[in-house]
Amino acid sequence: MNKYYESALIALSAIWSAKLRSFMTVLGNIVAVTSIIAVVSLIQGLNASVTKAILDQAGAGSFLVEQYPITRSDEEFDKIRNNPRVSLADMRALRRQTGDQLLAVMADAGARGRITYRDKSLEAISVTGVTADYIYFSSFDAERGRLMSPTEVDTARPVVVIGWQIADRLFADLDPIDKVIQIEGVHFRVVGVSAKRGSLLGQTQDEFAVIPLPQHQMIFGSRRGLELQVKPRDVARIQSAMDEATMVLRSARRLRPKQNDNFGMFTSDTILELYHTATNGIFAVLVGVVGLSLVVGGIVIMNIMLMVVTERTREIGLRKALGARRSDIMMQILTESIVLSMFGGVIGTLVGASVATVISSLTPIPASVEAWSVLLGIGITAAVGLFFGLYPASRAARLDPIEALRRE
Repeated sequence: MNKYYESALIALSAIWSAKLRSFMTVLGNIVAVTSIIAVVSLIQGLNASVTKAILDQAGAGSFLVEQYPITRSDEEFDKIRNNPRVSLADMRALRRQTGDQLLAVMADAGARGRITYRDKSLEAISVTGVTADYIYFSSFDAERGRLMSPTEVDTARPVVVIGWQIADRLFADLDPIDKVIQIEGVHFRVVGVSAKRGSLLGQTQDEFAVIPLPQHQMIFGSRRGLELQVKPRDVARIQSAMDEATMVLRSARRLRPKQNDNFGMFTSDTILELYHTATNGIFAVLVGVVGLSLVVGGIVIMNIMLMVVTERTREIGLRKALGARRSDIMMQILTESIVLSMFGGVIGTLVGASVATVISSLTPIPASVEAWSVLLGIGITAAVGLFFGLYPASRAARLDPIEALRRE
């Protein structure tokens, strides 16, 4: 252990004695690690943000029934273009025939409309109509006030739960609970305000209103397509619940055995898988291109270490003449190479984390600096130093001490 410690001290002393050369040597590593840490942090932040948004929208532990399944080409979509809309009849069929498998089945429809309160007006706000089972889904909440009751939803009472930013923009310091707002000219009483959700890629997630589905259909029309969210009683048996729901819907729609499903059914995991499939290749190429600069940095370190070996030929010859073994010489040169490379890795990690944080604060792109990415960045630079230091180290270890001492 003392041998490694002494080699590290010698390496640090050599770096310190030639500060400018050492900095220029590791500049490539600094740039490479800065880029890798910044890119990975932004990717991790984006993935976490998108995952949360998908889970909030689709709901963890539930599945969706929509008019169209997920398609990957125009040809696939042409085959399902004429799929019938999802309807309340589908919801009632699921409720009636799935027995104890399902805890809740909610139908919802979306639209954008104008919301006003006194002299304040907000345009193109997301308005969602829901059925009574919406209370079973975690994507709906009320930080202030309460949620609409199932009775209020079933009887189409003019009540509404609004997003945090809607409450802030319309009411400022006033208490929004029990205030009356207008949605497309229709009066609604505010019964709840949802907790703040933040934004995704610069788009706020807090500008919305939730009203009973019958009221939504009265305002925006009943011909809008619906989406069903289905929550099984046992999350561990979600696939079994989906299989049974598929049979119920096929029966309700009178599909023959050889006919394909004329609806789409998927979970949040399906959407996440599509997102990762679409982005993983791009992210991998991006990180790979950035990682090429590490190779360039490693080549620079190898060249500098070869020059160091040449400059210190007499020193190496003297050490070997005094009894140093080939392994000792190799260890010294390798240690210097690794320490030099890791020095650049540490600086690059700090700069990269700072760059990611600054980008996150100035743009909608979120950042998340993970401990594993820091360890990976430093570890990679250590590996680069080891790999590109092997040749200079072996060359130094093979020097003949007599020939080395003759060098001027």
